[in-house]
Amino acid sequence: MPPEKEIGTMLELLGDMFHYEFMTRALTVGVLVSLCAALLGVSMVLKRYSMIGDGLSHVGFAAMAGASACGIAPLWAAIPVCVISAVLMLKISERSRIKGDASTAIVCSGALAIGVMIISLSSGMNTDVNNYMFGSILSLSAQDALISRILSVVVIIVFMIFYNRIFAVTFDETFARATGARAGAYNTVLAVLTALTVVIGMRMMGALLISSLVIFPSLSAMRVCKRYKSVVVCSVIIAVLCFITGITLSFAKSTPAGASVVCANLAVFVAFAAVGAVKKKIKVKEEV
Repeated sequence: MPPEKEIGTMLELLGDMFHYEFMTRALTVGVLVSLCAALLGVSMVLKRYSMIGDGLSHVGFAAMAGASACGIAPLWAAIPVCVISAVLMLKISERSRIKGDASTAIVCSGALAIGVMIISLSSGMNTDVNNYMFGSILSLSAQDALISRILSVVVIIVFMIFYNRIFAVTFDETFARATGARAGAYNTVLAVLTALTVVIGMRMMGALLISSLVIFPSLSAMRVCKRYKSVVVCSVIIAVLCFITGITLSFAKSTPAGASVVCANLAVFVAFAAVGAVKKKIKVKEEV
């Protein structure tokens, strides 16, 4: 098929998507969540906190399961639980003998087990549970979409306000502390913003896939970019484009939305890794 025809077909497909209200909600919320995840993901990966998103998503699943069993709006229950958990995970990682990936593994397995137990003792494994685990565009209500948009904008604004401080604690936390910066407070801000992003993205991506939005775009951007700002910008572009590509594929082929977005991110990561490897070889030859 000629490139012009392919572009025309894609534009026509995008136009068809906007005829459906649930797709419009998914696209607007998904783009905002992808933007938030990409902004935060660079610092999370560089600080070796990249798996905190995975841990928080499992905590969010347990919170949503408990809320559903009690007849409470899942999103309202998951937000405070995940924010508190993010702070606790950060403190455990900093002060406990159980470090980084080990503490995250404990939280992941423990929260997932609690969530499954709550579900099995209440409603059983139903469609809602599947939506929480793997995500579903249809599960995003108009009210959830509104809350998600507001929280996404809040996350973006707070990140921009504290951008310089987050940059400082990301690259040299010891120096930042020596200059009087409250590194602990800014680490907490980073963790809380990540918790909010994970919660609002879970309804579409699912508890098992949401952490990919935090990790993949950042890692892809780092394959070809070297400066912090350029990595952040590249990561944002990758995240948004991959989400739009994945959601379009999901609409066109009736594939799971979360998995489609992750596959798009995976393809971009492989491509960028190959480009990065080629650039590295060229650089080595030039130095020789």
